[in-house]
Amino acid sequence: MNQKYAELATPVRTFRVQLSSTPRGARLARLLAAEQLRSWGLSLDPASLVVAELAANAATHGRVPGRDFRLTLQVVDDTLRIEVTDTRSDRLPRTQQPTPDAESGRGLLLVDTLADRWGTAPGPHPHKTIWAELDLAPDRLAPTSPTSTIERAPLATTRTYPPCAEPERPA
Repeated sequence: MNQKYAELATPVRTFRVQLSSTPRGARLARLLAAEQLRSWGLSLDPASLVVAELAANAATHGRVPGRDFRLTLQVVDDTLRIEVTDTRSDRLPRTQQPTPDAESGRGLLLVDTLADRWGTAPGPHPHKTIWAELDLAPDRLAPTSPTSTIERAPLATTRTYPPCAEPERPA
């Protein structure tokens, strides 16, 4: 087998979805990414955290009313690339050191810590893409065995409570 054929035989897995630039869209991005990572047999951490931060930034800072953002997950060889594209090319992200009492401003610091590489890429006006790459070391692969299955938490739990005692009525 020659080198050119070996390069073409490398499988590329891609997932892409367009979502509303709202907190609900950011939450859905995280949930859909987690499900896709599970289906690919990849560990959810830290990828789902990176998706959550980038999607939240797109919904908060990259939001233009009526325009969506796009989430793309791509696995090539041993690298997971996460891309979030929004329609605010005029607002590039930057890391900053928030004050201890600040309620926001830590998202990109998390991405910088969790991702092996990250950056921005211009798109056709007015788009920009924020990307992060995670090297898929063996510790980032979901545990698998021929007999194992992925256990998922139930969506809702039902609790049974004992009946309440009837209040005493005055005589």
